[in-house]
Amino acid sequence: MNSISGLNINNHPASKRLLDIKIKNDYLDKVKELFDQNELLDIEYKPFLRFHISDIFNKVFDGKIKDIINKTLQDRNQGAFIIGPEHMDNNKYDTDFLVKLSTALTHLVGTPNFDAMAGKFYARFEVKHTDNSDSYLRKAYKKLDLHTDGTYVKEKTDWLLMMKMKEENANGGESVLLHLDDWEDLDMFMKDPVAKENFIWGSPKSKNIDYKIEHPVFSKDKEGRPIISYIDQFPEPTSLEQGLFLNKLSNSLENSINHIAFKLPPGYSIFSNNHFLLHGRRAFQPSPNMSRELLRQRGVFYSSKL
Repeated sequence: MNSISGLNINNHPASKRLLDIKIKNDYLDKVKELFDQNELLDIEYKPFLRFHISDIFNKVFDGKIKDIINKTLQDRNQGAFIIGPEHMDNNKYDTDFLVKLSTALTHLVGTPNFDAMAGKFYARFEVKHTDNSDSYLRKAYKKLDLHTDGTYVKEKTDWLLMMKMKEENANGGESVLLHLDDWEDLDMFMKDPVAKENFIWGSPKSKNIDYKIEHPVFSKDKEGRPIISYIDQFPEPTSLEQGLFLNKLSNSLENSINHIAFKLPPGYSIFSNNHFLLHGRRAFQPSPNMSRELLRQRGVFYSSKL
């Protein structure tokens, strides 16, 4: 395993596919001191500052963290890592700092896409006991089925970062990943003619997308390996064959025995390749006082093997 001063890097207990990176607090304190020189509003208004704080972050770790996270994300045998403080302190590492930290991480691998739901390069959203939204994203007591991001937008989505900024009175809700190469039915679905058909993909009003796009569920990367672009809520099948294919696909993915399930601590991010890793979440147990705040960034690699 790579050794980088200021980081504890290990395989995650849940799977060798997943890297677990803990940032030592004395190093994170150095990062915070440097980040505090730029207010979050300035980082939102001046795009070049996002690259500046990313460079600062990399230099605190002797310029080595950039290489390991890029290698991990584009390595077909891995493709994901979690990262966060060795010991989380909500008072010291407030939400403004966590936005900056997520931004430093993403800009080491690529540029985030504009998030139309939030109107900026990242989205923050709360999950509480009650919800009247138009998608599963904020519905805590519904299982969030396995999917990839960016299925309904024109921009390419190579990677996804999801950060748990805050969480209180929450039981359950484990994060779930499925690596495409671990899915038992991959070959069967790849051989199905419907898999190569264009599907129509739309989105609910909350996404602020005023168009629909078409693409197949499955395609191949530059090296001929299967990749997937799929979410259960937003396809609009136009034939019996397409509808039955999607239903069969959803059941197969959810019933795979090779899910990677784990609890993500507050202050931590999941950073994953969006082409061969699907992600989801188990349902939370009902709690009137439950409160969570999440952050999302997704975008394209500076250079990609895909």
